[in-house]
Amino acid sequence: MNEHIFYHVVTRKKMNVGQIIHFDQDQKNTLYRFFFENEQRNSKGEDFIQILYGNHTEDGLHLNKEDSDVAQKYISQTIRAARETIVEMVRLQEFPQYPSRLSCLYAAKTYEDALKWKQIFESYNRKVLQIVKLRVEGQTFLGDGNLLPKEDGVPFSQKIEQAREYWKGNIKNELPEVLINGTIEVIEIIDDFSL
Repeated sequence: MNEHIFYHVVTRKKMNVGQIIHFDQDQKNTLYRFFFENEQRNSKGEDFIQILYGNHTEDGLHLNKEDSDVAQKYISQTIRAARETIVEMVRLQEFPQYPSRLSCLYAAKTYEDALKWKQIFESYNRKVLQIVKLRVEGQTFLGDGNLLPKEDGVPFSQKIEQAREYWKGNIKNELPEVLINGTIEVIEIIDDFSL
């Protein structure tokens, strides 16, 4: 395995110089937990399917604001979970040498790319705590996030083709991302935005 230097945008818990992270195929990341373990329920404890069937009448579907919010969050989460499932299925079948998007750390190849991701995160009101420099011994994949299957209603067969294009690597460099696993060491805190 080769040693690489990458940059990581920290959003949940601050990192420290010398911190070691081990990612292998059995460790799930935040993306996995958010899309595959997160539940959307209203104040009565109903999930979207219960809301859907409980509010459907001959006149159509009638949702109050809370139930509409649960429905929108559920659909958004589900379409992303379907996308990640398709992308993982294609990876396992055709590109098993690359890290899984569901058990890796996301990074950027350059500091400038990390700053682009910082802007994207902040546009979604996601608080960025730090940008750190990493030393990585493990597998890497340089991808283009714009090549991921879109969050739309096209048939799954088209989404599978989109996933294949993603796994072919970063060609257009529109939204560069690096998937890394193995042994990851924080070697420098470049920016600390939490001060």
